[in-house]
Amino acid sequence: MHRSAPRLTRILACAAVPVMLVVAGCSSDSGDKKEAGSSASATPDATKSEPAVEAAKFAELPDPCSSVEAKTVRSLVPSAKSGNGTRSKSSDASVRGGCSWNGLADKGVKGSQYRWLDVGFTRFASDQTLGSGAARAGDEFDKQVKKTEAADGAKNIATGPVSGIGDQATKIAYDQSKTDEDFRFATIVARTGNVVVVVNYNGAGYAGSKTPDAETILKGATMAAKDAVAAVADANAKTDPSPKATGKATDKASDDSSKKPSKKPSKKPSSSAKAKS
Repeated sequence: MHRSAPRLTRILACAAVPVMLVVAGCSSDSGDKKEAGSSASATPDATKSEPAVEAAKFAELPDPCSSVEAKTVRSLVPSAKSGNGTRSKSSDASVRGGCSWNGLADKGVKGSQYRWLDVGFTRFASDQTLGSGAARAGDEFDKQVKKTEAADGAKNIATGPVSGIGDQATKIAYDQSKTDEDFRFATIVARTGNVVVVVNYNGAGYAGSKTPDAETILKGATMAAKDAVAAVADANAKTDPSPKATGKATDKASDDSSKKPSKKPSKKPSSSAKAKS
């Protein structure tokens, strides 16, 4: 009996070892599964991100005082104080800019005609939080239309869409009395991509001269708006260098001339050959 006791102890100890290993193995496998499950559930949250907003179409604004063609300015403001216009102040010309022209055409005893033209630009960048430049410009477009319709002292307001100017455009025509004269106003608010263009044109007759008709003023504002919208595209256009600018035309010409076979000099019989003959 004394001899069998140690042997029984050893048998029980050996029998317990596999059980412990199995339990440990199961415990380890369960832990791995939990870790794998937690990492798998964390992966989608880590990679989840908001969709990128649409990139802004235009990155630059034109020179506002050159945005309206010189011939248009001469037509709309024939006696402008400055043909180059008066530039409005801006802390960042790539975001906001404007220019204006005004003049009084004195016709002597027939009275005088006053004209005023103004053009303004506002560009909006795309922002992940605020939205795309085009959407932000659309909001500004609506604000400018409402602001013009609410002008102090405006009478006979007429608002309507305009086709052929940018992505969207609205005309606002109205009358206003100031400095004891009757003025006719026309404003074109247009959006091209992420840029809002506002053109104001008005006129009045002084010293007995007639007030310009609404159609004339609206036509002038439309002309200037078309110039201004086109200037935005021109300011952002990327033109390829012409062959002449790169010198390719010259190089090609020289290459072609070098490829032409040169004229071989004619072989005239020498005097010694003549003597032999």
